[in-house]
Amino acid sequence: MFADTSYDALSMDDIAKHAGVAKGLIYYYFKSKRGYYLAIVEDSVAELVARAGGETDLPNAERVRRTIDGYLHYAEHHHAAYRTIVTGGVGSDAEVLAIRDAVREELVATIAEGAYGRRTLPPIARLALVGWLSGVEGITLEWIGGLGGLAGPGASGGPGASGPDAEPAAPDQPGRAELGALLVRQLRATLTVIEEFVPECPAPPVPDDPAAHRVDLAPVTGSP
Repeated sequence: MFADTSYDALSMDDIAKHAGVAKGLIYYYFKSKRGYYLAIVEDSVAELVARAGGETDLPNAERVRRTIDGYLHYAEHHHAAYRTIVTGGVGSDAEVLAIRDAVREELVATIAEGAYGRRTLPPIARLALVGWLSGVEGITLEWIGGLGGLAGPGASGGPGASGPDAEPAAPDQPGRAELGALLVRQLRATLTVIEEFVPECPAPPVPDDPAAHRVDLAPVTGSP
């Protein structure tokens, strides 16, 4: 409902009616519409971080790929929630911005752990990864804008893809696997640059096996 209706226009009566509960019950748990809105954002953030940072028992390189795929999967199926997290919510809400910043820190730490086996980095290395993640956010926002109604029943626009998330999909829009491959290659380049500036953060070695190296490109080239 927040995706399809402006924050100010959506009333607690509307929310309670849609949920099939008494309005007082919502006030009991969330105190106000703002409290309810922040709870939605926090819940969305928790799902995004869990999806992106899961499967910690995988080898580091595979974990990085899965982290990026999980991130894109969330954005693909939750357009409005993703936009809210990345852009800072209604009117760049300070509390939502704080939640967004916490998400960025967690994702940067997750990538660092997958690349280097540790979550804390020297400042310049961390800044490089923050720059890469900022690019990921911009690319992902552009991508989901082109997907439009392709997000399906799990999207924030809901069945039928009505509302602001229902833009027509571009016919040549890349799929999640292809976009993920692009972001993995961009990350590999970023890690190489980091090594030039911070030798104590060496880039993970490129596999000697050409077949293993092609894994990143498989979604682009179609090669097995």
